[in-house]
Amino acid sequence: MSRTNIAPKHRELIGTGVHAVLWDMDGTLVDTEPYWFRAETLLTAEYGVAWSHEQAAALVGNSLPTSAAILREAGVDLDIRQIIDALVDSVVTQVREVVPWRPGAREMLAEIRDAGIPCVMVTMSERKLASEIHRLLPSGTFEFVISGDMVERGKPDPQPYDLAVERLSASREDLSRDRIVAIEDSLPGLASAKAAGVVTLGVPNMVALPDGPGHTLWPSLEGRGLADLGRLLGAA
Repeated sequence: MSRTNIAPKHRELIGTGVHAVLWDMDGTLVDTEPYWFRAETLLTAEYGVAWSHEQAAALVGNSLPTSAAILREAGVDLDIRQIIDALVDSVVTQVREVVPWRPGAREMLAEIRDAGIPCVMVTMSERKLASEIHRLLPSGTFEFVISGDMVERGKPDPQPYDLAVERLSASREDLSRDRIVAIEDSLPGLASAKAAGVVTLGVPNMVALPDGPGHTLWPSLEGRGLADLGRLLGAA
């Protein structure tokens, strides 16, 4: 969308100074963490491995190879790729039955895109699952998707967010990291976004997030909008 064609009510929102918004998926855009917990519980049960809610919560936000390695160490007698495939297939099956959107997420996405501001999905899930969610949103909601199988080092490493910013910058020379907002629900995600130098917003879901330097916490996206994201730039 060219800026000359933006409706008057959106010009004020663009004046908030937000250059782009980077979205985590699991737990931030969609509440799929319970689906991952169920997938892990079913898989570990096949191998007689006890798997607690606390163990599942400890994997939230990690890259899939990291999570798979922990499950393998716990006693799941499969190789890393087999564990990842089993988990992803299970979650995809559950998503196809019910998509658990997080409160306020789709509304905020729509407002940002209506204002002509690019959004990118940055997830540690693989493309197979990310594509299931992406296809359910209006065309053009996301400029592109950065998935876990596109990077060598997943969150908490900054590589996923660095890659998103680099790809956006290829077509938008005026992008500034201190005007790009990342929205996350996990500790690894917060660490990744902050290390990449973007403005970082935490919205806790399954795991509590601590107060601390370099990020802002909101209890929910419900009732929030682009103007609220713009105010984070000054706070950062």
